[in-house]
Amino acid sequence: MHILVTGAAGMIGRKLIERLVRDRALHGRAIDKLTLTDVVAPALPLGVSAAVDIVTQDLAAPGVAEKLVAGRPDVIFHIAGVVSAEAELDFDKGYRSNLDAMRALLEAVRHAGGNFHPKLVFTSSCAVFGGPFPDPIGDEFHLTPHTSYGTQKAICELLLADYTRRGFLDGVGLRLPAICVRPGKPNKAASGFFSSIIREPLAGHDALLPVDEKILHTHASPRAAVGFLIHAAGLSPEQLGPRINLTMPGVSCTVAEQIVALRRIAGDNVAARIRREPDPLVIRIVDGWPHRFDAARARALGFVAEQSFDEIIRIHIEDELGGVIS
Repeated sequence: MHILVTGAAGMIGRKLIERLVRDRALHGRAIDKLTLTDVVAPALPLGVSAAVDIVTQDLAAPGVAEKLVAGRPDVIFHIAGVVSAEAELDFDKGYRSNLDAMRALLEAVRHAGGNFHPKLVFTSSCAVFGGPFPDPIGDEFHLTPHTSYGTQKAICELLLADYTRRGFLDGVGLRLPAICVRPGKPNKAASGFFSSIIREPLAGHDALLPVDEKILHTHASPRAAVGFLIHAAGLSPEQLGPRINLTMPGVSCTVAEQIVALRRIAGDNVAARIRREPDPLVIRIVDGWPHRFDAARARALGFVAEQSFDEIIRIHIEDELGGVIS
């Protein structure tokens, strides 16, 4: 089996590759080749037994998608793109990275010829939804994004569904909740504070909270996000039906409840490292986001997330901190 991962240098991409290398197979089929691509060079995974081709180029640039698809991957994990606040601040960059790259990839698959019919797993976002919201948001709720990022993801969902309907590929789109706790340094995602108010205090550093503690959102760990991608790659068209874009499950809680969970696990001194500093841009973006999801279809199809925010914190401590709190 040949697997292509776009956005391979990003956090979810790296963790997905680590899982694929560790498993050496995907749904019972041995992995013979990995093609890893991003605008910066993805790291060569340790312990890899399959052949690895690393492509450091912009997926939206002319000819790049065609080059990647020429290897005829069996499964494509399309994770590449820029994050929410970056897409909002730089309109052109957001549409190029999130929409133009997707269209280039879909067109490359369509024109590859022969009996090429890959599985394409796309990481969408719950930012495709816009208020006013029901509580919870069910699988029947319409897409009315309030940000450029959400609009780009919603367009990509429609394209993926159409190219799948026309028989060019076998697509599935995953609307991810906030992935938390993200390891490493903060990125430009408006949702980054959800992770930083946990990650930095656990590492012995101060963290800034730019929004009100009453903000409610839905979260899943990086471990769960990788599980979503792996599980999606094994779903058949018959299981999915015509509605191939799915809202993923997660843990819904307020920022205040996140902090309570941090205090419960790591103590008052760690929780005291959070400083309140409002950010108008982040507040505006987050205020337009959905809060709680039913995700009944995804759960019925076997997607699994954490049951509590305490569990999400413990996964971060286990996976990123070696079980040690500073």
